[in-house]
Amino acid sequence: MLVGFDHADDAGVYQIAPNQALVQTVDFFTPIVDDPYTFGQIAATNSLSDVYAMGGRPLTALALVCFPEKADLAILERILAGGLSKMMEAGCTVIGGHSIRDEETKFGYSVTGLIHPEKVLTNGSAQPGDALVLTKAIGTGVISTAIKKQRAESAWVEGAIASMTTLNKGAAELLARKAYPVHAMTDVTGFGLIGHARELALASKVSLELRAASVPILPGALECVRAGHVPGGLKANRDFAECMVEYTDGVAEDLKMLLFDPQTAGGLLISVSSEAAPDLVAQLRESGLPAAHIGDVQPSTKPVIQVL
Repeated sequence: MLVGFDHADDAGVYQIAPNQALVQTVDFFTPIVDDPYTFGQIAATNSLSDVYAMGGRPLTALALVCFPEKADLAILERILAGGLSKMMEAGCTVIGGHSIRDEETKFGYSVTGLIHPEKVLTNGSAQPGDALVLTKAIGTGVISTAIKKQRAESAWVEGAIASMTTLNKGAAELLARKAYPVHAMTDVTGFGLIGHARELALASKVSLELRAASVPILPGALECVRAGHVPGGLKANRDFAECMVEYTDGVAEDLKMLLFDPQTAGGLLISVSSEAAPDLVAQLRESGLPAAHIGDVQPSTKPVIQVL
């Protein structure tokens, strides 16, 4: 076992040959959008993300399905079709799965990928002086909550869906192709930006400075916070992790909250050599991602995370 769960990494890594290791992860959840096909796409994108976050290449997947006994099977067919579309885009083969009857629909995948043992990217090797690059905008949690309350504007929904159905494949392949000096990486999902930054900082024994104004934000996300469309997960994330955060004067309350927003199929948080960061951000933006240099890695001190 090369990577387990001791540092809250994104996936497990198990070496099977001198030049080959398996990357294994699993994720599934309840619908967060109304359209079944789109829900399937989002679930697949989210399930694949942890393999990309380790620097791996998805290889096979097993579908996990919970579906009501009396529900229309055409809905399930569309969910599966949406998921398959993203698995095909990733070059990942769906080789089976398991289904059970459940009062509430749930869907996702267990994904297995491949990686060279010497090229595994964990969340525990960030170095002081590194730049922190985020590849996607945040805000899917509050927008999804607004969707459930039927209070989300169409432009907000479209932006969130576009983000949640964008694979991290392009970003991961760019990192590998260009051989950027990446020291650590994770993806931003259910624990929010602060929560996953906290894990990276603790695993790497460093501190972080985040520039709140530099964090890319989805259209409508701040409006959702101001309107009170706040998921329970955001509140739980903040209650858990804010003890390690210090804010400088001028960081608005709505932006503070959004930094804890639980993300679905979020972007990659990359700790990369500061010299390489400008080119990396430029290349990511050329590929259509709203990437940004959002902060820097500092020697270990208190607070663990300072938000400027």
